[in-house]
Amino acid sequence: MSEATAAETRYSSDEMMTIAAARMVRNGAVLFVGIGLPSAAANLALRTHAPDTVLIYESGCIGAKPAVLPLSIGDGELAETADAVVSVPEMFAYWLQGGKIDLGFLGAAQIDRFANINTTVVGSYTKPKVRLPGAGGAPEIAASCGEVLITLRQNTRAFVEKLDFVTSAGHIDGGRAREKLRLPGKGPTAVITDLGILTPDPDTKELTLTSVHPGVTVEKVVAETGWPLKVASNVTTTEPPTAQELSVLRALQELTAKAHAHPHL
Repeated sequence: MSEATAAETRYSSDEMMTIAAARMVRNGAVLFVGIGLPSAAANLALRTHAPDTVLIYESGCIGAKPAVLPLSIGDGELAETADAVVSVPEMFAYWLQGGKIDLGFLGAAQIDRFANINTTVVGSYTKPKVRLPGAGGAPEIAASCGEVLITLRQNTRAFVEKLDFVTSAGHIDGGRAREKLRLPGKGPTAVITDLGILTPDPDTKELTLTSVHPGVTVEKVVAETGWPLKVASNVTTTEPPTAQELSVLRALQELTAKAHAHPHL
């Protein structure tokens, strides 16, 4: 391997996480996108293996094709590049709750063993240690999308035994809990972190480690989880990023950094 090729294939844990998440987007899926890591993964998928994916943002933008990653759901880049812009009530009442969105992509500050997530507060609600951005459309996305992917960095501060606040429902307390509450979507089908991939057990719905990223041990993932993590009997290793995936992701991030540093460009 040449020095140039070796340099191209070196990657960070965040790049591995973003690429692993992007790979889970099916081409042609109607995808409801959160800001941050989910948006990076969704836009990478759009630029690589899933060019026919329809990106939807909760501000009402349908078919957005941003040249750079948006700063927020209200970023003008989304509306300017969208196929259509509808009202927020129509987005949620007709498109989302009407069952027209295949996949939701969410981030989180905290997550528990059943993939319930917290984006509201860390600590007491009345006297929090940290006041987080809040729910936004995440509870509805978690409830009504056909399925949900969650991406966040894995450590014991984020992967906790008990959430400080349940913002959005994953698999509630496991088993058939979603079915009993008549939530229409399947709920989270994978949690993609900087260390590996966790998927819910088919019966109990408890998150189970099924894949580790290259260079990461099962023991490391278990140590960075705030509960006794279930581990699959056959844990696979995630395929490392390809040169193309890294090139596209880095170009997108570089362009985004320049655009946000110089908004007039």
